[in-house]
Amino acid sequence: MNIVWDFFDFRRVAVELLMAFAPLVLFFFYMQFRFLRLPRSYVLRLVKGVILSYCGLVLFLQGVTQGFLPAGTEIGHIIGEAPWRWALVPLGFLFGLAATAAEPSLRVLAIEMEKASSGAISQKLVLVTLSLGVGVFVALGMLKLLAGIHILWLVVPGYLIALIMTRFSNPSFISAAFDAGAASTGPMTVTFVMAIALGVAGAMDGRDPVADGFGLISLVSLAPILSVMILGILSSRKRSDS
Repeated sequence: MNIVWDFFDFRRVAVELLMAFAPLVLFFFYMQFRFLRLPRSYVLRLVKGVILSYCGLVLFLQGVTQGFLPAGTEIGHIIGEAPWRWALVPLGFLFGLAATAAEPSLRVLAIEMEKASSGAISQKLVLVTLSLGVGVFVALGMLKLLAGIHILWLVVPGYLIALIMTRFSNPSFISAAFDAGAASTGPMTVTFVMAIALGVAGAMDGRDPVADGFGLISLVSLAPILSVMILGILSSRKRSDS
C-alpha cells in the first residue's frame, strides 16, 4: 500500500513540475520560430538539458518530501527531548553549512557571479562565504529556539545592519547579496533545517511549533545578504590597497 501511495505521490510531483516547465518551454519555442533562429544543434542541447533538469527535479523533490522532511522532523524530536539539547547550536551550524553547500540555486548564483566578474570572484569563494554565513545564522536560530528569544529581536537589527552596510559595500555586491538571500531559501534548507526546528519546538515544553519553530528561514535569507556584502567590502578594500 505504501509503494502504491509513493507512486501516486511521485506522479503528482511529476505533473506539477510539468505544468511549471511547459510555459517556459513553449515560450522559448515561440521565440525560436519567430525571432531567435538559433542553430539546430544548440536547440537540441537545450532540449536535452530541459529533460535532464525536469527528471532531476522530479527525483529530487520526491526524495525531499519522502526523505528529508520526515528525517528532519524525527531528528528534531530526538534532540528536543534530550538533556543535551544545547548541542543543537553547533549542530545547527553544521546543518546550515551542509544544506547551503548542497543548495542548487546558490551554486547557480555562484557560477553566475564568477562569470559576471570575469573570474575575479571565484565560485568556490562565494560558496564558502555563503555556507559559513548561513551556518552561523542557523546556529543563531537554534539558540533563539532553545532560549525562547522572539524572532523580532534578531530579524529587525539584522536587516537594519544590512541596510547600513549598503552604504559601504560595492553596488555590484549589493545586488548579488539580495539575490543570494532569496536563493538561499531553496528546497535543501527549507525542508531539512526547518523540519528540524519544528521537530525541536514540538518536543520541548513551553515551545509552540508555530510561534517558535517558524522564523528560521528569515534568518537564513538574511545570512547571505550580510555575507556577500562583507565579501564586497573586503574585496573593495583589497583593490584599493593594491
